[in-house]
Amino acid sequence: MASQDWFDKDFYKVLGVSKDISEADLKKTYRKLARKHHPDSNEGDPKAEAKFKEISEAYSVLSDKEQRAEYDQIRAMGSGARFTSGGAGGGAGGFEDIFGGRQSRGGSQYTFQQGGGGGFEDILGGMFGGGGGFGQTSGGYRGFGGPTPGRDVSASVTLDFETATKGDTVSLQTSQGKTIKVKVPAGVADGQKIKVAGKGEPSPDGGPAGNIILTVNVRKHPVFERDGRNLRVTVPVTFAEAALGATIEVPTLGGDPVRLKVAPGTPSGRVLRVKGRGVATSKGTGDLLAEVQVAVPSHLSDEAREALERFNEVGPNENPRAELLARAKG
Repeated sequence: MASQDWFDKDFYKVLGVSKDISEADLKKTYRKLARKHHPDSNEGDPKAEAKFKEISEAYSVLSDKEQRAEYDQIRAMGSGARFTSGGAGGGAGGFEDIFGGRQSRGGSQYTFQQGGGGGFEDILGGMFGGGGGFGQTSGGYRGFGGPTPGRDVSASVTLDFETATKGDTVSLQTSQGKTIKVKVPAGVADGQKIKVAGKGEPSPDGGPAGNIILTVNVRKHPVFERDGRNLRVTVPVTFAEAALGATIEVPTLGGDPVRLKVAPGTPSGRVLRVKGRGVATSKGTGDLLAEVQVAVPSHLSDEAREALERFNEVGPNENPRAELLARAKG
């Protein structure tokens, strides 16, 4: 930004704030505008990129107490002031006068130091990366200025199945030896990522800290499986229970078994539902889905074999594969 812009640009107007805005409200306003106009969110939009550059320049000055005080002092001189090149015909009060000593306007005198602490050159140097060079830039998006967020940090944690469904608070150890407590929400799934805002690496230039991106790994359960917010369990039943009907016990996660009725003639694969015994999350609670599986005995006594043979003789004379074969033929 050329030196003339200090007189011509109203940084408060650029950010849409009053001159007495607090530092906290100033930062809040800048972050909102930066998110809206960030080039990454407006790819290929030169107007958004220009606007982002403009608000970053404004914030880089107003967020610094010393620079803000200098800016307010300079703006008090009035927007009609102009820098001239000086020399023959330039008259008093040119560019060199402002940077070299005093400038008089209407009986008032303003002193600008050419070097040292907090002078006009310092303001420009702070905005353009130091060294007093107008062509230098540093910090922010593509050198536009403004605070740069710190880098995100990746971490992982492994939870057992039941803990993942109920939620827990885990401790993470940073590379600096600091312990951070992270609340893992109930119902977190295997491979799910949790963002812990502001706990990553600090910003190099006073911006917000980065985040911790926590990946949750969940150990498999020997009985239950996740199906969204539902829990699935396979329940074996005997042939007699499936054929004649029965009341059976079905396990629940972390609780007492529940009793379910198996209707007569229940086939393998039928699902019995237990309302509200699934995974409880902030979006709702799932169900327990019990899939019936008819267990075939691997060993039969002579008496049991004879009984089955008699059943086969008097049982329904139907082929359970008839429909399958017919459909296969088209």
